[in-house]
Amino acid sequence: MEVKRMQWILLGAAGILEVAWACAMKASAGFTKLIPSLLTFAGYIASALFLSFALKKLPLGTAYAMWTGFGIVGTSVLGVFLFNERLSLPQCICILLIVAGIVGLRLLGGNK
Repeated sequence: MEVKRMQWILLGAAGILEVAWACAMKASAGFTKLIPSLLTFAGYIASALFLSFALKKLPLGTAYAMWTGFGIVGTSVLGVFLFNERLSLPQCICILLIVAGIVGLRLLGGNK
């Protein structure tokens, strides 16, 4: 597998772990529940490690923006399904703009 393609896969894994640890943190109820608290710490460390591996070949600004974008979009969507949170129409529009930004960074700016 091409090295650069592997960096994008690592960045995707970092983004998924970003969402996982954030949801686990919400479920930990302020770190009062052991298992979600442990998942928060493990997910955070794993996410940071995968991001650091991806940054070996990817541009910092692009990779970091995409990583945080994954977190914003993923936690917003899972917040609705896992925690019965609601999103207003303006919030949905803004999340779609973030998705457009992630796609744009990957297609237009992330291949250098």
